[in-house]
Amino acid sequence: MFSSAQPASSSTLLNSVQLLFDLQDVNAIGQSISGCLDPEDIAHRVTEALVERFQCAFARIWLTDQDQQALTLVASSGLYTHTNGSFAHVPMGAYKVGKIAQNRVPFLSNYLPDETWVKDRDWAIAKGIQGFAGYPLMAGDRVLGVLAAFSHEALAPEFLEVLQMLCLTTTIALDAALQSRKAIPQVVLQNEARVLSDQLAKVLTSTQLMLVGTERDLPASTAYALLRGVEVLTQLDCSYCRLTYDDMAVSLDAIAIFPPNTSNDKPASFFSELQLMTLWLGGALSVQPDPKDRVFELTLTLPYVPEPEHLSVSVQCQQSVLQMAFTHLCLKAGLSLSNTPPPSQDDSRTKAVLLTDRLNIPTSPWPIIWIQHSHRGQVPIAAQAVVTLDILPQQLYAVVAQVAKGQAAQTLPSLAPVLSEREQEIMQLLSQGFRDRDIAKQLHISESTVRFHVNNTLTKLKAKNRYQAVYEATSREWI
Repeated sequence: MFSSAQPASSSTLLNSVQLLFDLQDVNAIGQSISGCLDPEDIAHRVTEALVERFQCAFARIWLTDQDQQALTLVASSGLYTHTNGSFAHVPMGAYKVGKIAQNRVPFLSNYLPDETWVKDRDWAIAKGIQGFAGYPLMAGDRVLGVLAAFSHEALAPEFLEVLQMLCLTTTIALDAALQSRKAIPQVVLQNEARVLSDQLAKVLTSTQLMLVGTERDLPASTAYALLRGVEVLTQLDCSYCRLTYDDMAVSLDAIAIFPPNTSNDKPASFFSELQLMTLWLGGALSVQPDPKDRVFELTLTLPYVPEPEHLSVSVQCQQSVLQMAFTHLCLKAGLSLSNTPPPSQDDSRTKAVLLTDRLNIPTSPWPIIWIQHSHRGQVPIAAQAVVTLDILPQQLYAVVAQVAKGQAAQTLPSLAPVLSEREQEIMQLLSQGFRDRDIAKQLHISESTVRFHVNNTLTKLKAKNRYQAVYEATSREWI
């Protein structure tokens, strides 16, 4: 959401072509800061990229101090590169930057000189600064800092979409760097390398960690992901935890209990950040609920060495809304965007795939994944796989990887079955504790019809029982 004294015209349409190229730049920026554990370096790379790639007049990033009472300017690029001026330290709630951090509300203005909060209106006019966008860098309910971009021209609608994605990428990288700085450093100062199992055992409070296999040095990003996993488990009352070093990967297996109000809070929300980190590291995260209770089993597997191949996707949709939606989805899945195939896919480590909604697909050197957006649409013969509109990022990544390797069937079924409106209604009521009789009464249908829809849902979700079906439907945000 945005607020502005004079908002831009709502008639302005998004330029989907420009958005595609801009999101490719965001992906490149994300790759440049991935694995970096220096917060100031991350911030500097991001502000430099905003100036160089997006022609901002200047860009700045402030980080919150440890006491959460002030913000410190750590990076400034473009028109101003110093970090020791009058805005080097901003109290929480002061000026626009401090208010953005305090209220956690992004702010946009394309008429900066006319804003009443601008400290020096003559400066804005003299420098020709017209556009301003400020975003809080949020990790969960924590404010890590604020990103601000200034431009000579009005900010285009597609740039605001891009800036939102960039802030998400920046926040994840900054959070990993800041947490790493807190968790690991004292051991280094003592010249005594503490192994990962010692760090995990210190975090665990409700159970004893089991270690299987010989420990080895891990990349800081991998170790941080495992630490974050254990922190989440501790919040959920972990009763069993095992760290295993195999030949190809390190894995964390655990058993824990969801809080009593899990059905309302959506269990998947506990692991959303961990899921994204796992995806970036080329690993796998599995959370399986126990049908008997709120108990669940978690398995987090991270490879020692990332996959050598690089998955690239060209999104070419006729419908602009699908073009934007699947461009965002590809970036969220950790896929790169491309418009031209590599010179020779046989010799290149880059695996490229075409993602399209077109019925008449032109000849393409790339394997093709078709987006089915209508139940009446017939699958094109040229398509190697089919995906639907409700596919999840990790599912899309798996399909792209499968097709890129030539392992997908000619008519691959949808990986994300769709529940009907009636089935979603029944799942919603089941999640609230209603019985078949109560559901039938509320929906004005028979109990046998309720059972029919429940059984149909179990089949679609491949669930063994109602509890697992409710969990799957909730985790996919269908209810």
